[in-house]
Formats: sequence, C-alpha cells, structure tokens
Amino acid sequence: MTMFRQIGIIGSGRVAQTFALALGPHSGAPVLLWGRSQDKASVAARRVQAIAVHDPVPFANNCDLIAIAVSDDALSHVVAELAGIAPVAFVFHVSGSRGAAILDPLHRAGALTAAIHPAMTFTGDARSEVVRMAQARFAVTGSSPEAGEIARAVVGLLGGVAVEVAEESRLLYHAALCHASNHLVTLMAGASHALAAAGVDDPAALLAPLVRAALENSLERGFAALSGPLLRGDDETVAGHLTALAADCPALLPAYRAMALATLGELGRAEPSALRRALDSAAAVP
Repeated sequence: MTMFRQIGIIGSGRVAQTFALALGPHSGAPVLLWGRSQDKASVAARRVQAIAVHDPVPFANNCDLIAIAVSDDALSHVVAELAGIAPVAFVFHVSGSRGAAILDPLHRAGALTAAIHPAMTFTGDARSEVVRMAQARFAVTGSSPEAGEIARAVVGLLGGVAVEVAEESRLLYHAALCHASNHLVTLMAGASHALAAAGVDDPAALLAPLVRAALENSLERGFAALSGPLLRGDDETVAGHLTALAADCPALLPAYRAMALATLGELGRAEPSALRRALDSAAAVP
C-alpha cells in the first residue's frame, strides 16, 4: 500500500534523482519531477523512471508530497514560487543548513512543512545511494508536531533513522557535518599530495588502511583514539614536520598547523611552548 497518492520532486540534480528513485515505490502514480531547466529535468526523469513536468501549477496541485531538492541559494526562490500556487500538501526540503522556517510561506498557505536532511554524501550514482541512504540518519525539523510526525514517517519509508534537530541548531548541525565530511576530503587530498612529493607512487593505497582504522577507532572511542607524536609529546618530530612541509609541500602547511593546534587544545596543552609558538607563527618553522 502506498502512503502518498502522488509524489513530486523539485530539482534535477544528484539528490533530487536519489529521492525520486527512493520514494517512487511509495507513490500511487509515477513520481513527477519539476526543475527550472526543462532539459535537465527531462534527462533526470529518464534516469529514475519519473515523469518530467514543465508547468509548476498542475505539479503543485496534483502532489500530496513535494520534496524540494535544490541548492541552498535557490531554496527561497522555489518556496516563493510554490507559495504563489499555494499547494495543500506535505512539503519538505533536504537542505542541511536550513530548518522548517524557510518554508513558512507555504505553511501559511496551508501546507504541512518540514526539513529532512540525509546525513550522507551524494556522488551521482542514484541507485547505490538509495541503498546507502537507507542506512543513514536524517535530521528532521518540523513546523508542527503533525509535520514532524509525517517527516519521521517519510524517513522510515526511506529506511533511515530520524534525528530531531531544533530550528535554531540547524546551522551548527550542518557545520559539524561539513567539518567531518567535506574537510576530510581536503585532508586526504593534502596528505596524498605530500606523499606524492615524498615519492610514493600510490598514496591512496598507502593511506587507506591507516585512515580507515583511525576513522573506525575515532567513531568508537572518540578523542581517546588519538595516537601519534602530539599525544606522545614528540615536539621535535612535529617541528621536523613543519620544516619538511615548508620546504616540499607548503600548500599543506596551513591545514597541518590548524589541525595540530586544535589537537593540542583537545589534549589540554594550551600553555605557551616552543612547539605552539612554531605552529602559531606565520612562517610555521621553529
């Protein structure tokens, strides 16, 4: 039995396609997909067995669930356009940094509204990401208790686990996710560049076992999983790192310094020292 008579997706990118594919079995009719670019919407719809529509009025009026999967900067414009049509439906967006308040124009027009953000990355393989999304946590912020209940039900249909995040905490929540996932990519890229500069032919193969073990340990044990020269107090080794990076991989130096200082702070080693002065200095070389 389907939960919704007609599901509609606004957007044509990676997230929109994944949601269209994931929600398709729960729609009584084929999922409708509407995007500002008709060509992109048509291509996206073919990929996920949806139907591209080019007129927002029948789209909004026919759907009893609408998912807005557009960029953060485009969200308010889409909401304003939808509010002019005043759909009576359950409408949610998938932005991590925004809560339900940005959907207030739709809420005032009679729609139930919520923010539902999957805590995962999307790379463009919609079929595999439907499977991965089924194991993810979703940050849920409803505009009302009823909207929150429906949002949690939608997360259940996707196979995920709903986590309540307050409206005023959405930016902090999203900053934490970006720090963990986006900056991890930057961290790995920097380490790979340094290994290549050191003559390693396949940096990814060398890093993979170490990084996977560190990730698993940190998820299990938190900061207690820390190892290495900062924990041991091997200040001369860290000072040597700074010298080597300055000479052979200077682009990595600011990130290394920032993370080392953050690690010292977590260790409670905030007192002045030769190492801290080296990490704080513009030259970053003792």
